[in-house]
Amino acid sequence: MASNKPSRIEQLCIDKNMKMTEQRRIIAKVLSNASDHPDVEELHRRAIKFDSNISIATVYRTVRLFEESGILERHDFGDGRSRYEEVSDEHHDHLIDIHSNKVIEFNNPEIEAMQEKIAAEHGLKLVGHRLELYGVPIDADDKDKQN
Repeated sequence: MASNKPSRIEQLCIDKNMKMTEQRRIIAKVLSNASDHPDVEELHRRAIKFDSNISIATVYRTVRLFEESGILERHDFGDGRSRYEEVSDEHHDHLIDIHSNKVIEFNNPEIEAMQEKIAAEHGLKLVGHRLELYGVPIDADDKDKQN
């Protein structure tokens, strides 16, 4: 954590006048560097590489604070674990491989247009949505049929 420049998430916290302890800075940095959707236990594993005194309770409290402040978004992808990602201005949906729990972010203009159309057909203007698709590898389905 030698860099003096705040991480993206730390800067969001500063902008919201949140008190930033060194442990919160580390958790914010770990979250900013995440290319996946880690759960609290994974965040804790990554954070203690920088400070072995960070407790799992501190990670839980910090994640909850960041979520309540609109900095993090919580997801439940059907595996019983809450996963987190930075709130983004750019909309995306999720495709989850239920065998590996890999999460693929995507955006499809045709799906977006269809959702707008469906809302309009029901007399509503769409103001937000969350789309999560669950799948298995195509070759895994073939193997299941052979057994």
